This record gives sequence, C-alpha cells and structure tokens, in this order.
Amino acid sequence: MNREFLINIAFLLGINLLIKPFYIFGIDRGVQNAVGAADYGLYLSLFNFAFILSIFNDLGIQNFNNRHISQHRQLAGKYFASLVSLKLLLSLLFMLLLLLLGMAFGYSLNYPMLLLFIGLNQILSSFSLYLRTNVSGLGYYRWDSFFSILDRLFLIGIVGYLLWLSPNENFQIEWFVWSQTASLSLTSFILFLFIYPKIKGWKLGFNRIRFLALLRQSLPFALVILLMTLYTRVDVVMLQQLLPFGEKEAGIYGGGYRILDAANMLGFLFAGLLLPMFSRQLKTGEGIENLLNLSFRLLLTASVTISCAVWFFQEEIVRLLYWEADAYWGKVLGVLMISYIALCGTYLHGTLLTANGRLKAMNQLFVGAILLNIAGNYLLIPKYGATGAAAMTVVTQFLAWLGQWWLVRRDMQVHIQWSTLYRLLAFTAILLLTGWKVLPLLAEKANWLFILMGYMAAAAGLAAFLKLIPIRSLAKKL
Repeated sequence: MNREFLINIAFLLGINLLIKPFYIFGIDRGVQNAVGAADYGLYLSLFNFAFILSIFNDLGIQNFNNRHISQHRQLAGKYFASLVSLKLLLSLLFMLLLLLLGMAFGYSLNYPMLLLFIGLNQILSSFSLYLRTNVSGLGYYRWDSFFSILDRLFLIGIVGYLLWLSPNENFQIEWFVWSQTASLSLTSFILFLFIYPKIKGWKLGFNRIRFLALLRQSLPFALVILLMTLYTRVDVVMLQQLLPFGEKEAGIYGGGYRILDAANMLGFLFAGLLLPMFSRQLKTGEGIENLLNLSFRLLLTASVTISCAVWFFQEEIVRLLYWEADAYWGKVLGVLMISYIALCGTYLHGTLLTANGRLKAMNQLFVGAILLNIAGNYLLIPKYGATGAAAMTVVTQFLAWLGQWWLVRRDMQVHIQWSTLYRLLAFTAILLLTGWKVLPLLAEKANWLFILMGYMAAAAGLAAFLKLIPIRSLAKKL
C-alpha cells in the first residue's frame, strides 16, 4: 500500500504543481490586480458566505460516498442514482437558503446576480467533487488526479484570454465568476461521461425512504465539514461585516490566503488520496501505522519548510505578487502562513478519523474551535483588522489539530514515532535559527529570490540528512 500511495501521490503532485500554481498566481492573482483589492474582497466575502452554506448542498455525501465505495466497490451502482437524485434536491435547498440568508447580510439585495452565479458555481463544484469520489472510490486514483485539475485548465484558458488577450481592458469581477460557471459545467459533464459506463443499471428516482436512510448515514460527515468550514471561512465574512472598509481588509487577507491556499494544495491532495486508502486498510484489517508515519514525515517537513520560508520573505513575496501591497500585507501573510503547519496536520489526522468513522468527538472538537474563532475574531478584528483574523486562524487551527491528534491516540491507539518528532523539532529549530541569523547577512549580497531558493534547497538537504525524507527508501519503493 505504501508503494501504491507513493506512486499516486507523486503523479498527483506532479500534475497539480504544473497547473494549480499557475492558476493561483497567474489567473486568480491577475484577477485581484485587475479589479483591485476592494472588489476582489467583496467577491471573496460572497464566495466564503456561499461556501459556508454549501454544506446544505452536500450534507456529507462526498466523504460518505468516498469512504463507503472504497470499502464496498460492488455497491457503487446501487448508491449512484439515489445520491445524484438527492443532490439535486439539496441543490434547490442550498440556493433557497443562500438567497434568503443573503438578505440578512445585504448580499441578495445589493449583489443579486453575483451571489446567484457564485451559488450556482458551488452547486457545480459539489457535483463534480461527488463524481470524483466515485472515481477514487472505485480505485481510479490517477484518473482522479487528472480530474482534480481539469476545471483549472479550463479556467486558465477562459480567464487568461479575458485578462491578457481580450481587447476590452476593463476586466470585471463578474467575468471571473461566469468563467468559473463555464469551467465547472464542462468538468462535471466530462466526469459524468467517464463514470457512466462504469456504473450500470441506474436511473434517477426520488425515493423518500431511501433518501432519509442515506441522510442518516451522511449527516455525521456533513457536520464535520460544516464545522471545519465555519472556523476556516468565517473570518473573511467577519472582516467585511465588522470593519468600515471591510472589503479592502478582506482583499488584503485574501491576498495572503491565496498563498496559503496554494501551499494548502499539498495537504488537500494528500487527504484526497489518503481517505480511500485509510478506509480500505481499516476495512481489510491492514496496519495503518506505516502509511500514517510516512505521510506525517512528508507533510510536516514540507509545511514547516514552506511556513518558515514565507515568514522570512513575507514582504518581498507580497510586493512581487500584488500591485497594492505594502509591509502590512506581508505581516498578514506571515502570520497566516504559520497556520499552514496545523492545516497539514489536520488533513492527516482528520482524514484518518473520518476514514474510521470517529465523527462525534471530531464534531465536539470543532464546535469548540468555532466558538473560540468567532469570539476571538470579534475581539481582534476591530482593533487589528486582517492581522487579528490571521492570528486567530493560527490559534484555532493548532488547537483543532492537536485535538484531532489526541483523538487518534486515544481512540485508535495509533502513534507517531518519537524519533520522528525529535527530528522534526530539530529541523524546525535549525530553519528558524538560520532564518534569524544567516539570512540577514546574505540579504546584503544577493537577490532575495536566489536566497529564498537556496534556503528551500538547504531545508530539503537537511530533511534528507535527518531522514525525514527517506530518499533511499522512496527510490526503492518507486
């Protein structure tokens, strides 16, 4: 299983590193620069508002289906028709809630068409993700990896033309939203064509009893996703609502979050691949400690390296990427990127708990995280703006991750090797010491980009020396 995991994660990272960074820093960043921080901040507030409510568009079906089909592949056809029918009904419920609750925030009245299309995009995105759970659940891991970047490929083509080749220079944020609609529609259609011949004997039907039975099984997964979404997305909405110039602060926060989101691709891809693998191993009784420890070493080494690198070059990075950026933008980014370490840990331990069905304790943990996050944001945002929101994200993410780690140890008796933890601590200490003592001396002698690349390369060498990245073992397995 470790060999299969390594091959698939290498393929998954390879194609995503080719496409998604270009989309994030070429297309998404280009849109923010073209429309300005305030307009992009408004879009981001509407997007996060819809994203929080999008749980009602899915109600845990994606994670339930991924885990269930991985363990019972012969039942894929039986569940497909019912779940597609159920998702159609849930999509109507989601759109109704989005427009009604949007009135309370002033979104439905002031930006009705923008909110409507953002909601439609959430429906299309949820449907394509559901179709992908069938692809990965049936064991087509590499096809799933390709489908994970397909909508971004379409967006690069459409938005790239509008940004760089279109004779109309006044790019509008609405164009970005409409381009997402087209890209997600094409992706969902292609996914459906791929799945259709592999799941036979199904037809749409609205069976109330079966729907209720499926919802009873998927709702625990829905609650986990809802709670995680709330404490990771509510900060942007609160920035926009609590501050006089909230759109601008939300845009600055969004600029930093874009870089966090780009780095977060690593943890997200690991989780998407680990969930069906953990589920399969737990079903067959195969030991999971080797896969857990290998994933922990790779994820934590990468996240510590990236977080340290961004911290020490925070202002240079934002000035390179954003036309409006200054030192304040860099400070928001630097604080926000600390949370990346905890996010990667959550992707690992949270995925294992989900695969094992340990959802009740996770939900209790996330309720506490949400209450802490909202209370902290109410105190910090009015005084510190986007920096306060970033600091609260760090606190919340680390407490949530450590709580999930403790649940894994308590409920599953699965442990991370102590030698790995000691080596990670040594690795982190050396990177921090180098950043504080050595990098300022080099800054006077070379361009910061060359220093950054050298710092990252040295971190990779140090990780190999400390055997956090087992080079020889990886080469043999591959």
